[in-house]
Amino acid sequence: MSPKLYIVKVGSTYPSISATLGDFDTWTLAALGTAAVDIRVLDAEHGAELPAANKCAGIIVTGSHSMVTDSLPWSVRLEDWIPSLLEANVPFLGICYGHQLLARSTGGEVGFHPGGKEIGTVPVRLAPGCADDRLFRSLPQTFSVHAAHSQSVLRLPPLAVRLAGNACEPNHAFRIGTRAWGVQFHPEYNAEIMKFYIMEQGADPASDCFNTGTLLTAVTETPVAARVLENFASIVEGR
Repeated sequence: MSPKLYIVKVGSTYPSISATLGDFDTWTLAALGTAAVDIRVLDAEHGAELPAANKCAGIIVTGSHSMVTDSLPWSVRLEDWIPSLLEANVPFLGICYGHQLLARSTGGEVGFHPGGKEIGTVPVRLAPGCADDRLFRSLPQTFSVHAAHSQSVLRLPPLAVRLAGNACEPNHAFRIGTRAWGVQFHPEYNAEIMKFYIMEQGADPASDCFNTGTLLTAVTETPVAARVLENFASIVEGR
């Protein structure tokens, strides 16, 4: 059997959202577009078997409402699996929870963001490391993304290249090696999903990252951020 692109689902969204808009895996599938590769979804949170690296054309680890620092058994199993993928040079993209898990599996530090929750449509700026980066080099210097996270990569892994950040979250994206990326933001979200998250999670009075009174009105579509998933699909196809 030919290697597959696996979307590793590590959690579910709120029932109020999934009832009408779907879940992390369906959003990711939609954002990938018409990728010319066989795509499968693995529910790691509920014990799905993790394939050997030689069976993987690529890996995307989704977001989750769990916390990486809780070190839940399924999460630790996933974290221990990631180095085998990197050693085999399998294209890897971690989104939010997956971003943090990639960082911790390669020597970074994850924890609660000292400024509180970052949520809403926010700007990010590319770092100099993007000049020759296959995932980001086609994107503009500054663009809008959707974010919803309480934990962050507080310290990048020793060999990481920082790729994007903003005033609230300096480590919005990084790369390990040439084919493994983490993005704290959500390229799979659209404006409707983002608004649902704001309404579900509400304001965080401990956060100085946003003006809570303008969160909903500031939400816009983020087509440039969505290109991260399209670019990743192209990398997988060309492997």
